[in-house]
Amino acid sequence: MALARTYYRVAEHLFAVESSNTALFDLMSNYEPFAVEINKNENIDNVSWHSTLIFTLRIELDETRSKMQETKDEKKYIHVLTDNAEEYMPRVEVYKAKCDDVIMREGDRTPQKSADFSGMVLARGWLFRVAMVAKAPICCEMECCKDFTVGVLRISYDCQNIRFCIDNSLMLLYAFRTAPLMTLEMHAAVVVRGSLEDARGASYRTPSGLQDASLQDALTGYREEERGEGRGYLFLGHSGTGKSTHARQWLAAFDDAWLLNDDNPIVRVMEDNEVLVYGSPWSGKTPCYKNSHARVCGIIKLSQASYNRMRMLSLPEAYAYILSSTSGLKMDRQMTDYMHETIKHVIMNVKCHHLECLPNTEAAAVCFHGVGKQCLEDDTLFV
Repeated sequence: MALARTYYRVAEHLFAVESSNTALFDLMSNYEPFAVEINKNENIDNVSWHSTLIFTLRIELDETRSKMQETKDEKKYIHVLTDNAEEYMPRVEVYKAKCDDVIMREGDRTPQKSADFSGMVLARGWLFRVAMVAKAPICCEMECCKDFTVGVLRISYDCQNIRFCIDNSLMLLYAFRTAPLMTLEMHAAVVVRGSLEDARGASYRTPSGLQDASLQDALTGYREEERGEGRGYLFLGHSGTGKSTHARQWLAAFDDAWLLNDDNPIVRVMEDNEVLVYGSPWSGKTPCYKNSHARVCGIIKLSQASYNRMRMLSLPEAYAYILSSTSGLKMDRQMTDYMHETIKHVIMNVKCHHLECLPNTEAAAVCFHGVGKQCLEDDTLFV
């Protein structure tokens, strides 16, 4: 059966997804804002505006068995890690190839060295097997080559959430493949101030308006100043900390604020060391899939408290918080080195803070003023 292929560009990185089951693309509506039209008869290397194709993922629905095999050939892979930090979160089993043999698909004859694998030969590198929650059976597995430029996703025929498998696999492949490209896939909520047109067109927004008239007076003077270039603010924290709640407070406090992403934004360090944050097709529980970006003006670690207080983080603190909020195969030394280098550039160019806060709009004001103060390391704002 002929393969259908679609191209997507996230944070200016281009990748492809292909499958002989075209119905699978109907489950990928969250990728539509990032879709790129490329003439199939045109050599992709000659398309001047696109980024280099960084990876291709082939998706297969396994109709021959109802559940994925629970064991793999021990001659091919060795189990190196199982990631299931929380019982209700997905379980990811990581396997590494024992040798440099290749996976030959039927009809293939020659190795394929680029991310566009028309010959579909995959040098064994990694295997990721995923379950929807910690104690559930495996619902999909993805085999990748060493540099993550090609991969094959196989989904169990009786899987109850195929979109979960596609999203999870693409998030993994994207994070691993872009690590050498000064790119971080992060766990954060992102609010942007600026561009009222974008704010009105945002796919997710709460009603504007402040709960406290005195707070509104305090913010007067900042609105016009911030209506130019979009300025992004990232809120970090463990699940349940209140990242989405705090983002909503910004949307209520500032008329020009809009939500870029609620869970998995992409951060890039550009050649001039400017740090940008991009929306992505992955946004957690809030369906916010915006193909837009902004300059990063602040990174804020959140903690719940009975007061609103903010301080600047030291460089080691900022480094640790960002690393813990970044997706990557941290057991792989080379990938970790790439991540360390990117984070170093981020914290040298963006001020990072810790906000202990209540779930109110006053917290948004304290946060915004704190980021804008360019305060010294020991400066603290308290409300």
